[in-house]
Amino acid sequence: MRIRGLVFAVLALLVSNPPGAWAGGNAGRSVDLELVLAVDASGSITTGALEFQLRGHAAAFRDPQVADALTVGGNRAIAVTLVQWAGPNTLETVVPWTRIADPADAKRFADSIADMTRPPRDGSTAMGSAIDRAVDLFDGNGFTASRRVIDICSNGFSNAGVDVSGARDRAVARGVTVNALAILDEYDWLEEYYVESVIGGPFAFVRTAESRDSFANAILHKLVEEISGVPGGGEGEAALTDVVLGHGPTYEVP
Repeated sequence: MRIRGLVFAVLALLVSNPPGAWAGGNAGRSVDLELVLAVDASGSITTGALEFQLRGHAAAFRDPQVADALTVGGNRAIAVTLVQWAGPNTLETVVPWTRIADPADAKRFADSIADMTRPPRDGSTAMGSAIDRAVDLFDGNGFTASRRVIDICSNGFSNAGVDVSGARDRAVARGVTVNALAILDEYDWLEEYYVESVIGGPFAFVRTAESRDSFANAILHKLVEEISGVPGGGEGEAALTDVVLGHGPTYEVP
């Protein structure tokens, strides 16, 4: 009798807490988007510029437009993580996967970015290696979504690690779109480089920033577009280059 009672107790526990439910309570939760924010922390980014990138991301998640974008999808929620990368094998998760479904969730994620520690930076810029590592982050993250996106934010080009175009193609083959935010403080040709070699997947795009003002604006509208899935993010201030698989014809949203 004691054994039967124990069996029933275990079965009841499994019904109320299915396998994986203990992993943060997120296993299998449906969201509209799984998003990896991959911030360049390599030697090409000064300490002040890195801090500015992070503050810009935090400010964007506090903006009401991001919360409004959450209402577009059927699940009215996204899952997002923020990582930093530099040379090969340096990608580090600094804000873990988080479900965001309302302004309070978005603010908590913003606070996590603001409170994070800044890891040591490597001198090289291994963008392809970062994409390969970022793709693996989707496996077992506890969420399911019809869209998976990696967002590369950088002011440089890949100069170490695996070939970035090959990494991009591997990501696309696994159903992951790669977008980019190019900071044009050193190389004014980065947008073309990212279009040709970095971004890929359905409706992949590049945003560019030339100043602190345009950087904050670019981050905000990039996030709104990615979360809502609406090309241009519903705004028409900046030209937006979209390509399919990173090789197809380009067009601009007015």
